[in-house]
Amino acid sequence: MSGKTINSAILLLVLGNAMALINDVFIKLLEPGAPVFQFAFLRCVITLLLLLPFTGQLNRKHLFSGFKVHALRSHVHLIGILCMVVALGNLPLATANAVFYAAPILIMVLSVVIFREKLTPLSVFAVFSGFSGIIVILRPVEFNWAAIAALAAAFALAINAVMVRQLPREQSTVHKLFLNYVLIIPAAGALALWEGAVWDSAILVNALGSAVFILGYNISVLLAYRQVDANQVTSAEYTGLIWAVGIGWIWFAEVPDLWFLAGSAMIVVPLILIGVQSQRRSGRTPARGFNPDTQRQVAAME
Repeated sequence: MSGKTINSAILLLVLGNAMALINDVFIKLLEPGAPVFQFAFLRCVITLLLLLPFTGQLNRKHLFSGFKVHALRSHVHLIGILCMVVALGNLPLATANAVFYAAPILIMVLSVVIFREKLTPLSVFAVFSGFSGIIVILRPVEFNWAAIAALAAAFALAINAVMVRQLPREQSTVHKLFLNYVLIIPAAGALALWEGAVWDSAILVNALGSAVFILGYNISVLLAYRQVDANQVTSAEYTGLIWAVGIGWIWFAEVPDLWFLAGSAMIVVPLILIGVQSQRRSGRTPARGFNPDTQRQVAAME
């Protein structure tokens, strides 16, 4: 699967989103009351170790270019990881993932606020429909700290995605990832020490599984978008929600209700329509930039 054809790119995205959901499962399988900061620290360290063999792709001339932006993104990423752990530990797998899909909608809103971009009527509809969908899924009676954490994770995904534009173009994807985790570890380590929990080897297993599968997702997305225009295949990203429903149903006995199905449709369908509209307007539109830290997706910061 090289990702050089539309069919192979779609298959890569489907498999990649499955790996992203396996990452979610490793997080969800953490024992109740497991030290969240310790998990985040271990996952970041393991991810950095996994990236070491690729350090040959670092641009030595621009090693720390854009340091302030990298530092801000890395700490937003850390907040996102922590919020994602809380959300997945307390919400059904499919519900948490449906809220995470609010990230593309938030990206549109942030782009208007920060870069003064203009939204099309369909994009405006997607924003209102998406936020309404979140309310339908969570429902005010079920709105708790876990729901707030899921929304915060989506915000972190969106902020990181928007900030990609401010990163130096001379740095490769590996370079950006490497700096992200180098800068995130001091804060994650300090939080783990402050937490003061006894080091648990079981958490190490969860952190390793999470790091490996989210990197697998990142690689599959990179291969898929490298040769094929994003607007031709990006709808395959939303198969992640199908994986979430299936795995949640089979593994955790989480049966989706009509509220979830209706809310998910309100979030995902307008985003798919935007992709279709973009494809019709131009035979070749600029690819949606691959962002390994935040795309799950979109799914996957995790």
